[in-house]
Amino acid sequence: MPKLKTHRGAAKRFKKTGTGKFLRSSAFKRHILTSKPSDRKRRLRGSQVVSPADAPSVKRMLPYD
Repeated sequence: MPKLKTHRGAAKRFKKTGTGKFLRSSAFKRHILTSKPSDRKRRLRGSQVVSPADAPSVKRMLPYD
């Protein structure tokens, strides 16, 4: 069988955990931050787990992670 190519855009955006789940960074934290409350910006820090609906497509894009 031929080797599968990793989706390079996805490789830069997702990270696999030890249990096999994928982590992603939060959206809505790039610009126009002055109009957003501090508690909202604080909640957007760190990483979140990819939703179960999106996990199969991420797994397909990252076959060797």
